[in-house]
Amino acid sequence: MGERKVLNKYIPADFDPQLVPRGKKPKDDLVPVRMMLPFSIQCSTCSSFLYRGRKFNSKKEPVKGVDGKYLGIQRFRFYIKCGDCSRPITFLTDPKNADYEMESGGTRNYEVWHDENKTNAEFEKQQEEDEKLDSMKALENRVAESQREMAEMDALEEIRAMNQRHLSL
Repeated sequence: MGERKVLNKYIPADFDPQLVPRGKKPKDDLVPVRMMLPFSIQCSTCSSFLYRGRKFNSKKEPVKGVDGKYLGIQRFRFYIKCGDCSRPITFLTDPKNADYEMESGGTRNYEVWHDENKTNAEFEKQQEEDEKLDSMKALENRVAESQREMAEMDALEEIRAMNQRHLSL
């Protein structure tokens, strides 16, 4: 029974590894990947929901063409199949926003945090434009920012003092 579980193979003395033919790369560049869904999706064919965290056997390929790289970071396309109707669903990595974007086969469900990030960016952009037009507004914003930083520093000092007291006990 032990001979069936042999982990080591005999390598003869006259073995030349350069004579062994090399493994071939797959022609279609699709690499199988076991992954969890990074966001919730609704299938466009059967309207079933695929929730975030569900595991799939997916295929991964690098995006080719002009959209293939963002600031030197390779973008990837993932292919999964709907669990109910087996329709292919594809989505891409989005290194610009550190997120993913839907390509075909389904729609991405609404996520509150995704919307909050957009509104925060729009608010900061609007605030910068207001500061360019109104120097008094810019001064008020700088004063408010410095007061906020001072309050944060005071809170941090209090936390450090409490930690020191707990360490001495």
